[in-house]
Amino acid sequence: MNKLLIATNNHGKIKEFQELLTGLDVELLTPDLIGLKLDVVEDGLTYAENASKKAVAFAHASGLPSLADDSGLEVAALDGAPGLYSARYSPRPGAKDADRRAFLLENLKHKPRPWTAHFHATIAIAKPGEGVELAEGTCRGEIIPEERGTGGFGYDPIFLLTELGKTMAELEMAEKNQLSHRARAVLAARPILKRMFAMRKSK
Repeated sequence: MNKLLIATNNHGKIKEFQELLTGLDVELLTPDLIGLKLDVVEDGLTYAENASKKAVAFAHASGLPSLADDSGLEVAALDGAPGLYSARYSPRPGAKDADRRAFLLENLKHKPRPWTAHFHATIAIAKPGEGVELAEGTCRGEIIPEERGTGGFGYDPIFLLTELGKTMAELEMAEKNQLSHRARAVLAARPILKRMFAMRKSK
């Protein structure tokens, strides 16, 4: 069977990708499963650069086709911050998701509401020694000042999907996997993966 490495050490992302990539004729592998320890410095200037850098590094290290993503939360009242730095948005090292959410709300508390925002995800798919293909997805909503829900990770408890009246953390996994930025990026990536693995079979 075809194999695809999910090129991340983030267990929340791995769980989402495992759900989102069901139905493909492919065996999904994780770095832990193959004993790969790799941390890639995300110093690109765009989501595409960071996602590509991770996908290429994991493909080179593993010898396997690899799928990586880079994603971020962009808040209009903060001129698009935290954006590329969403996973590192804190004044102190070693911060957890809850610390980053608290820091974001602290920076927003004197800004007029609604705090409109969107999540963005770029997926990069790399084959060893070959180029990279990209797919993107976006999910729009707003930031709210109180946390709601226990699902998801990151900024999900304060990201309200306005039309549903629910935060991302209040959604069931199946519902989130139809609406999230990562779900939409995977939907756009599926034709790339199908074509890639069909070509491998024909060789």
